[in-house]
Amino acid sequence: MSTFDLGPSAAALSTVLQTIDDDRLGDPTPCARYRVGDLAEHVCGLAKGFLLAARKEPIPAEDLREGDAAYLVDGWREQATADLAELADAWAQPSAREGTTWAGPVEMPAGEAGLVALDELVVHGWDLAVATGQPYVADPVAVEACTAWVAGFDFPADDDGGLFGPPVPVADDVPPLARLLAMTGRDPAWSPPPR
Repeated sequence: MSTFDLGPSAAALSTVLQTIDDDRLGDPTPCARYRVGDLAEHVCGLAKGFLLAARKEPIPAEDLREGDAAYLVDGWREQATADLAELADAWAQPSAREGTTWAGPVEMPAGEAGLVALDELVVHGWDLAVATGQPYVADPVAVEACTAWVAGFDFPADDDGGLFGPPVPVADDVPPLARLLAMTGRDPAWSPPPR
């Protein structure tokens, strides 16, 4: 059974979310299909979705959607922080990693669903931080776990709308987080255009 702690990654993402100003919600991110507000809403949704996954409950069909800033409500930052803390606590329970559960519409081994959640926290934390000019320190243990998990994927020849875009070539000596980002289709050197 996989052992990993979502707490540090959830806390790092919460810190980023708390300091996103409303005037940044329309800014681009390293995820071409998401603006900052869309990605923030996606993160809010995944926090709730993977909390249900830890509890072995499917996500209601009406909650299965891509990120859309139009769904952000007043107090979303505070709600996301609370949901991310609850998510980390739920995955700290050994029962969360036993049997099977749901990651979005897909049923999978619970331990793997936990790794999906961890990868989402780490990578989207960086996405939002770099898009809004914030520092980001990823948990090295989480980065290592995510890298090992992502390494097991067969990637499409181009971005087909799947879980990741095609890997980005990087030098052999890049830091571990940069390697993970590149493996998930991100340019670790990405920076937002001038505002």
